[in-house]
Amino acid sequence: MGRKFFGTDGIRGRTNAGVMTAATAMRVGQAAGSYFRRGDHRHRVVIGKDTRLSGYMMESALVAGFTSVGMDVIMTGPLPTPAIALLTREMRADLGVMISASHNPFADNGIKLFGPDGFKLSDEAELAIEAAIEIDQPLAPSAEIGRARRIEDARGRYIHAVKQSVASDVRFDGLKVVVDCANGAAYQVAPSAIWELGADIVAIGVTPNGTNINDGVGSTSLDAVKAKVLEEGADIGIALDGDADRLIVVDEKGQTVDGDQIMALIATRMAERGDLRGGGVVATVMSNLGLERHLADRGMTLERAQVGDRYVLERMREGGFNVGGEQSGHMILLDYGTTGDGTVAALRVLAGLVRSGKPASELLHQFDPVPQLLKNVRYEAGAPLDADAVKAVIAEAEAELAGKGRLVIRKSGTEPLIRVMAEGDDGQQVERVVDRICDAVRTAS
Repeated sequence: MGRKFFGTDGIRGRTNAGVMTAATAMRVGQAAGSYFRRGDHRHRVVIGKDTRLSGYMMESALVAGFTSVGMDVIMTGPLPTPAIALLTREMRADLGVMISASHNPFADNGIKLFGPDGFKLSDEAELAIEAAIEIDQPLAPSAEIGRARRIEDARGRYIHAVKQSVASDVRFDGLKVVVDCANGAAYQVAPSAIWELGADIVAIGVTPNGTNINDGVGSTSLDAVKAKVLEEGADIGIALDGDADRLIVVDEKGQTVDGDQIMALIATRMAERGDLRGGGVVATVMSNLGLERHLADRGMTLERAQVGDRYVLERMREGGFNVGGEQSGHMILLDYGTTGDGTVAALRVLAGLVRSGKPASELLHQFDPVPQLLKNVRYEAGAPLDADAVKAVIAEAEAELAGKGRLVIRKSGTEPLIRVMAEGDDGQQVERVVDRICDAVRTAS
């Protein structure tokens, strides 16, 4: 069944265009509010946002929608996505909403929904709400319209919670840490949490103005944090994205440490302490073969889900895993939260740095990645992956890489693109394989 509103991570798009309008947001509030009105208690929803200019508009529209169907609203102001998941559960709300387009430019925005347990909604719940968006919902009687209020202690609640992910005997005294908050949702809480644990903080990306979120800073624009780490002689750099559910690390030499290396470190440390559940890690089809080999050498497994943190989380819950994530930096640590949390992951990395006494460049280089290449091929129409010629080239490539590498080919869920990724021990072979498949797709389209 095709979807008009929900994608792989809530509703997202350019504001004041397509589905991302105030009118749509109000209807989402009405539909989701009606869906979660169960029982005779006073219902309420927690709403947070990042720092985008359009957040004011979307917040007001959602408040109007929720209150019109009789649901009370608690607004937190700018907070990371995982903070909203946490507060939804802790405040016994019926629903949580995060207004954010994550790492996208400021002109985009999105709506992410969490159930009362703090987890993202199931496909079934999203489909039910999607169907209800285009149907007029019964409005509350005048005396039962919801109330809206802002709470002032939300930041403090979240900071306290994330600090609990670090053992009480661990302090970051003596560490100099560059923290890049992408001018996004964590611009206050992430530097505060790390500073309160003793680190010397150099904060960048902490002056949001509504239009500079993810603009030359954050986990998708690493030049700024790399330069600051080298300039300050810092021990490590921490880069979050716009809603702070993603983490990329920069070591003291200015080298990038991606999600695969972070997962390897966290999982290995937890396995050594007997805290790792599920026997390994859940990642996606994009995670490097080097990670899989590293874990296998240490008696752990790597289970792969399709791209998207929600699919990683689903497999984690099904298999009883407590560590999962994506190469792009989503880190899901179920012992400490119900969704990806870049700040919690950063604290775990910093704790590892303190306990090991090693420099970041040594500690965070857990394995040697095998050569990996990803190319995108745009097509005009049709289904090029169904062409016999393309299938034949893919089959040849799989045979060539057998036992020496891996091939992942998928259609983009948001653009007319075919994504071709290969990895293997021979970098030149990987490049040849990817180019042959890309050429075949172009010819077929």
